[in-house]
Amino acid sequence: MTRGRTATVLLLLAAALAASAVAGLALGPVRIAPGRVLDLVLAGPGARGGAFASIVWDVRMPRVLLGAVVGAGLAVAGAVLQALVRNPLADPFLLGASSGASAGAVLVIVFGTAAGAGAVGFLGGAGVPLAAFAGSMAALVTVYALARRGGTMTTGRLILAGVAVQYVLSALTSLVLVLSASPDQMRSVLFWTLGGLGGARWDELALPAAALFVGTGVLVTLARPLDLLLAGEEGAHTLGLDTGRFRAAAFVLTSLVIGVLVASSGAIGFVGLMVPHAARMVVGAGHRALLPVAALGGAVFLTLADLLARTAAAPEEIPVGVVTALVGGPFFLWMLRRSGRREGVVGG
Repeated sequence: MTRGRTATVLLLLAAALAASAVAGLALGPVRIAPGRVLDLVLAGPGARGGAFASIVWDVRMPRVLLGAVVGAGLAVAGAVLQALVRNPLADPFLLGASSGASAGAVLVIVFGTAAGAGAVGFLGGAGVPLAAFAGSMAALVTVYALARRGGTMTTGRLILAGVAVQYVLSALTSLVLVLSASPDQMRSVLFWTLGGLGGARWDELALPAAALFVGTGVLVTLARPLDLLLAGEEGAHTLGLDTGRFRAAAFVLTSLVIGVLVASSGAIGFVGLMVPHAARMVVGAGHRALLPVAALGGAVFLTLADLLARTAAAPEEIPVGVVTALVGGPFFLWMLRRSGRREGVVGG
């Protein structure tokens, strides 16, 4: 893959992201002409446009931006996790990281260590994002330890470990939901379990955006060690990589990014599974090109998924996590079948 081709792919994805963002700003219960949307965007937040300006800048713009940030971050995290565990089926959702982040955040919300349900938007202090990070990290470490029994890891064992951890975390979240007496808390818990971007606000965008740009920037600088991991443990050691230390540091950084993003959007699955595979088909497995392409691809995908979620059954809104699962479930089954044929095992 040449740099020129990678640059072309990035430009095309940037154009697709701009088009999907305009569509997200234009479509909804109130439809606004794309030309009118562009005029309002170019005029800035103080644009005079009455109700249309308020819809674009106060309601839809934060949502579109949050969708792009979360989609990009989940795609990057998925690409990194696939390299760290050397498994094409790794994904923040399938490995329990998203469920762990949700469980940690829900525990904080319901039991009051942060300032009630309003802490979802980080307005109640650092309790929710810290709990989300801790839950994400604990889930990833648990799944990795279970799957690497005996020093080897198979696709079947990794998926079984991820499913088992997800079941435990889902049961914990359901128990918290049953014990919660507050309708506001119950709505917040459902938000975490289904995923959604409807609560996006301008003052909530800074932290997830920072996590995306800083985390992705650091991970891009680690592209060579990530590439070395693809050669296997012995090959990476031979080339001078301390795989244990590097893998631990990368797990912590990836969990931090996932925790912050899930604390903003709830658990949204399969973005980190599908988008990296699509990116590899276009730019190959080298992470210096793969990570930026996956980021833009994830942003486009989740922006369009959220647009479908809020328009397909209008005026009702479908949780965006349901939309990504409907697309990602069949893709996952196809990947599992292909991986099982290659390994000679599907469930073991």
